[in-house]
Amino acid sequence: MKKFFLLILAAISAAFVGIFWYLETPRELAQAPTEFTLEQGGFRHTARKLEEAGLIGNARAFELLARLLGKDSMVKAGSYEFEHGLTPLELLARITKGDNSWSEITFVEGWTFSEMRKAIDSNPDLRHDSTNLSDSAILSRIGAQESSPEGLFFPDTYFFAKGQSDFSVLERAYQSMNRKFGKEWDSRQAGLPFSSPYQALILASIIEKETGKSSDRPMISAVFVNRLKAGMKLQTDPSVIYGMGKNFDGNLRKRDLLSDQPYNTYTRAGLPPTPISMPGIRSLDAALHPAKSKALYFVARGDGSSYFSNTLEEHNRAVNRYQKK
Repeated sequence: MKKFFLLILAAISAAFVGIFWYLETPRELAQAPTEFTLEQGGFRHTARKLEEAGLIGNARAFELLARLLGKDSMVKAGSYEFEHGLTPLELLARITKGDNSWSEITFVEGWTFSEMRKAIDSNPDLRHDSTNLSDSAILSRIGAQESSPEGLFFPDTYFFAKGQSDFSVLERAYQSMNRKFGKEWDSRQAGLPFSSPYQALILASIIEKETGKSSDRPMISAVFVNRLKAGMKLQTDPSVIYGMGKNFDGNLRKRDLLSDQPYNTYTRAGLPPTPISMPGIRSLDAALHPAKSKALYFVARGDGSSYFSNTLEEHNRAVNRYQKK
């Protein structure tokens, strides 16, 4: 009987030694660093993929460990980079904390949605779920109510876990624009000629494309606001160019300004039907807080800045001075 208990004790001791060795022994990597993309799914699937990648030795043992510790439902999807082998406990802590490798993507002020999509589609670290979808399908997927995606996304740098869906970035950029623009709209100047926040967003997108020097934004906004109030046509080239789409060859000709289309602000009064670009925070601010000015015209000086005029006569002199010299 004594021998039997000794055998049981020895077996239990061996089991504890084996468990301790399993928990405290780092797994040797076949190559370092090793990258591993962890996708959403059940923990059994996760453990099997980790075993196939050589990051653990036994998927069943790792699954049992996670369930005993109550961490089998806490795994964070993403792309992970391992510089050296980890113990099962270290690996479990890593994938449940979401300590993964990150990448980034930048959307530039003044970009169109088409340019934004090209940047997303060409980013190798994103999972491309939106590539073959229409613009309207993308808007529906992120819960946007607008009919056009233009101008709805905030230009910024967004960080994401490698292997993450491009929709996660699209949603964050859309929500960021809603938050930032919402704050600007709530603090807007009184008496602006906008019947809706969307109209202010349209003007902000025009200001973004018209501005060569950042400090000119409030004055450019004042010119357009004054024109809207006076019932004058905006006569802004970037809007015409946007409306021409692929027909624009880099040169804007007089016949283009005379050719009517929805975005031709030389032939049609008021704002174009949608934004024409992705406005940044300074353009959003300028659209809702224009400078105190009576200016109705501006012309590029050639150094990135603009000259502003209150009258057509003064404007013509400025055109002769800065454009026709």
